[in-house]
This record gives sequence, C-alpha cells and structure tokens, in this order.
Amino acid sequence: MNSSLLSKTIYVGLDNKLTTIREAVLLANKNDTILVKNGIYKESKIYIKKPIHVVGQDFPIIDGENKVENLFIVEADGSSISGLRFTNVALSYTKEVAGIFISSCDNFILKDNYFENVFYGLIIQDSNYGVIQNNKIIGQALDEVSSGNGIHIWKSSNIRVEKNEIRSMRDGIYLEFVGGSFVSNNYCEDNIRYGLHFMFSDNNEYYQNEFKNNGAGVAVMFSKFIKIYHNIFHFNWGTSSYGLLLKEINDLEIRDNLFQQNTIGLKIDGCNRVNYSHNSFIGNGWAIRFTGGCYDNLFEYNSFINNAFDVSYNSSLNNNLFQTNYWSEYNGYDLNKDGIGDVPYRPVKLFSYIVNKVPEALVLLRSLFIDVVNFSEKVSPVFTPENLMDRKPLMSSIK
Repeated sequence: MNSSLLSKTIYVGLDNKLTTIREAVLLANKNDTILVKNGIYKESKIYIKKPIHVVGQDFPIIDGENKVENLFIVEADGSSISGLRFTNVALSYTKEVAGIFISSCDNFILKDNYFENVFYGLIIQDSNYGVIQNNKIIGQALDEVSSGNGIHIWKSSNIRVEKNEIRSMRDGIYLEFVGGSFVSNNYCEDNIRYGLHFMFSDNNEYYQNEFKNNGAGVAVMFSKFIKIYHNIFHFNWGTSSYGLLLKEINDLEIRDNLFQQNTIGLKIDGCNRVNYSHNSFIGNGWAIRFTGGCYDNLFEYNSFINNAFDVSYNSSLNNNLFQTNYWSEYNGYDLNKDGIGDVPYRPVKLFSYIVNKVPEALVLLRSLFIDVVNFSEKVSPVFTPENLMDRKPLMSSIK
C-alpha cells in the first residue's frame, strides 16, 4: 500500500496534548503532516530526519531565545516547512546558524515563512532539487562582520529560489558551487553587501529579480554559462558600488535588464564571450566600466540614456564589438531615414580616461573646459581606444 495513504496529521498547540514541535517530530512517521497552531514556541535544534511536513497555522512563532543554535535542522529527503515565523537566532563568530538549516536533502520545500532577527535565514548545503519560495527575511545588519546572509546555498544543484523578499542582511542571496538552478522574482533591498552574490556557480539562470539600494549591488564571480535577464538593478550608490559586477566570467547572456541610477551600472573585469543585448542604462554615473582584460564581447540593441559616462575603458586593446545601440549623447544625423546614424559614435570620453587616472578630477565633470577636451579627443583620438565605436548607432531608444 502507498505509504502516503497511511500518513496522518499531528496537531501541536499550547492548549493541545502536544505542546512542542519537537515532541510531534519524534512521534511522526514518514510523510506525516505536523500542523502547528498559532502561538509562541521557544524551541531550537529541532531535528527532522524523516520525510515529514511542518505547516504553521496563522504563523506561529519559533523563538530561538537568542541561542547560537539552528532552529530547524533538516536531514531528510522530501521534507517541507511552511507558514512559520522564525525569530531570535543569535550572532556567532565561529559557526553559521540559521532559522532553517538543510543538509544533504533532495526534493525539499521551504515556503511562506517569515524570518526576523536571525543571523542567517536559510542555509542549504549538499542538497538538490529544492524549492525556496515566498519567504520573507528581514534582518538588522549593521556591518558585514556581524551579519549573515538571507538565503545561503553551498554545493547544491537544481534549486529554485523564487518570490522571496530579503532586506537588511549581509547578502540577500548567496550561492557558491551551485549549478543548474533558477533565481527568479526575488526582491532584495538594503542589504549591507550584495543583493545577490554567487561564485563558482555554473549553468544558472537569474531573471525578473529586483535589487535596490544594496551596499554594492550584485556580484557574479568565477562562473560560466549564465543567463541574466529581465532584472532591475537600481539605486545602488556608493564609492565602490555598482548595479552588477562581473569578474572572471565566461559565456554569459545578459539581456532585457534595467540598470538605473547606480554609481556604476555594469562593472566588468576579465569577462569573455558575453552577449549584452536589449539592456537599458539610465542615469548611472558610469553605465559600463571595464577594469580588466575582456575579449569577444558583443553589445547590441542596448539603450544608454543620460549617464555621466556611457563607457569607461582602461586599455587601448579592444576586440569587443559595440553595434546598433542607442546613445542619448549621440548628435549625428540620419540622412536616409533608416533609423541608423550615418556617423559612428565613440562612447569613451577622454575625461573618463582622466578620471580613471585621477579620480579627484570628477569635480570638473560639467565644466565647459571638459566639453572642449572631450570634443577634441573625439575629432582626433589619441588616448581613447580608436577602434571602440558603434558604427551603427540607433537614432531612437529601444522600446
């Protein structure tokens, strides 16, 4: 007989026979559901070692009493936790502790939970085929050293992270050695370091997320075969802040993203064979800033609107191709009315080259003298990359 037909529901409540979740977990059999009624449960180190489902009714509170302990530790395939409110997981400088800690599990589901005042929200390690959905994680991070990540995933694969809201943690979402996964429709705001941070994580897709006012935006490092599309990176301001950092990345597809009002919209360091298309860069300090050797990259059908600098490039070497983009500062003409400018556009200004060498020169940005300097360099390029130009600039922005 199918074991699911024999599963039962176990009720936990302050006025029930069972008053603790731990008791219910010990009594539960495979595939049972534990229904936790509204109330405050001062528990931690609740081990789940068999496939069961813990469901909260009206968001019961799991209070860790500021102990340096995980509240739930899940080590069973096919388990799920939903509808609970986690609070008071203490800061530790020696170990990572969270509201929910998942280890060596497949086919787990964590959804519709709320986390507040927790060192880490969720920690996932050595696990596969999981769903992390519709959770809300609100921290109180003051600095990187004394704060943890909202969703922390390590050495896992085929994870879906979707529709979560994460604020005021160290990193909103952190992935390391994670493959074949999807991060979508998440909202990350006011996190101390990054809204999203991943390293050594190949073959993943990131789409329809919003990253707002995080310390340094989003960092993507040492990964390949990535798709990043339909995301919003905005209001990430600071002396070393950006919307999106790409470092040592190969074979990416970055399209249909919005980079708006960031110190640097897109910072690129050592990235190759990346296609950037149909992205909008609006009102950034630098729309795109190259800081390392980058080759075989294609920029087409992007819109650059009202940025202080459209492109900053720190080398005379370049085999990256800019073509068929819209540049709001382009003042060429289109005599045959085909929508493409008849004169190529050079997006790298001499002044951006000067600012790379002497950052303090930025105070001269809007001066008439700098306009003259930039014009003279455009007429006869000496310092800026001569072959870095858009030979087919669009006359109107891409809708």
